[in-house]
Amino acid sequence: MEAAAPSPLPLPEDDALASLEDRIRRAVELMASLREERDAAVAERDSAKKTAREAVVESQKLREELEVLRSERKQVRSRIEKLLGQMELL
Repeated sequence: MEAAAPSPLPLPEDDALASLEDRIRRAVELMASLREERDAAVAERDSAKKTAREAVVESQKLREELEVLRSERKQVRSRIEKLLGQMELL
């Protein structure tokens, strides 16, 4: 009895299976890549939110400081006007 020689050409079922395996492998690689991109985008978004919150806090601090400086300027102006009025009386 003669042993059957291996077929040099792949069977059509083998091609379909290999093609399916290749497509599945590419899909898995694509999913991994998309997950990495999503994670990077989420991290970037979180960083941007943190930066925005810090900017709001800094802005509020600057507004408060501006109000203090305006109040001090008003007091200084009042005192100088008072002093100038007293000098005129001399």
